[in-house]
Amino acid sequence: MGNETRVKDFVLVGLSRTAELQIVMFLVFFLLYILTVVGNVLIIVTVNVASTLHSPMYFFLSNLSLIDLCYPTVTIPKMLVNIATRSETIPYEHCLSQLFFFHLFISAEVFLLSVMAFDRYVAICNPLRYTTIMNKRVCSLLVFASWLGGLVHSVVQTVLMVRLPFCGPNEVDSFFCDIPPLLNLACTDTFLTGVLIVSNSGLISLVSFILLLSSYTSILLTLRQHSSEGKQKALSTCASHLTVVTIFYGPCIFIYTRPSSTLSMDKIVSVFYAVITPLLNPIIYTLRNVEVKTSMKKLCDSRRTFTGRVNMPS
Repeated sequence: MGNETRVKDFVLVGLSRTAELQIVMFLVFFLLYILTVVGNVLIIVTVNVASTLHSPMYFFLSNLSLIDLCYPTVTIPKMLVNIATRSETIPYEHCLSQLFFFHLFISAEVFLLSVMAFDRYVAICNPLRYTTIMNKRVCSLLVFASWLGGLVHSVVQTVLMVRLPFCGPNEVDSFFCDIPPLLNLACTDTFLTGVLIVSNSGLISLVSFILLLSSYTSILLTLRQHSSEGKQKALSTCASHLTVVTIFYGPCIFIYTRPSSTLSMDKIVSVFYAVITPLLNPIIYTLRNVEVKTSMKKLCDSRRTFTGRVNMPS
């Protein structure tokens, strides 16, 4: 198939080719990326430093922040470089690499969110056995399984795309290399490939979302038997999880259950799950979680105290 691939470079059309809008987009996306990095790094550091956050839920939260740190890094810096250098091209190999790593991190987050829902289900529905079931070894295995599932999914997606011949045109109607816009550029019938991709990406997202909703429905039914204080705390945690799940799965289901067709709003939806979601996750978990906010405050206070002692004259 290598001899049939005539396209050596792809052109990332981006969100707009208007010079004035590109300047605005550069500033906006640069700011969003910096906030995403700072927010997720802060959660990772806080969870690992604060002894009060050494529990399965926060262990999974730190891994979620790691993923939310990774997959915007696959797409946003390249887009910023393209705007700054006024170059829209990306080599064929780099394009497929971007696709591979983006789907690796995205699918790892899909599986990790399912793991986090299972953790909350055990904690609320079977609290007496929680520490036994969700021990350190099990938590590590679940995180490893999430990354392994993401790797398998990404390898399958990339192999399906590598097999397609690209003879031109080479303009990718997006700001990064993703499956739906690339399928439209293949110079062959992509119906079968589209079906395989739907069964791989679309169904994984849809089935995971349904299982998550079922899990949280069981949790809500169980909460009716809890005290008012315990119910309020559990509802606050579950509300954060459900918010993250909704804003993440909605766009993924919208995009990947119909890879063979494109709509005018696809770019906006892709911006939401590729750029906005990894920024919202740390905000949602921080604003709704008293323990995380308290630990962050203690971490900042201790840092200021340490800095003050270092700067004190001898």
